[in-house]
Amino acid sequence: MSQASNDTASGKSNRGFASMDPEKQRAIARKGGESVPNEKRSFSQDRSLAAAAGRKGGEASQGARKKSAG
Repeated sequence: MSQASNDTASGKSNRGFASMDPEKQRAIARKGGESVPNEKRSFSQDRSLAAAAGRKGGEASQGARKKSAG
């Protein structure tokens, strides 16, 4: 039996972000936060832009519920 099938049979996997050491996860996530310079982060420069994007996302994710509820 291969390693992959052993992992699947036990319900655990040694692949992917969730299976990594928590410190390694933090190091990778930290790099993502540093990848864009501050002047290019539009949401950090303009709170109203971030708020508008949040509203738009909320409307998009609840659109199907609003149509079927009415």
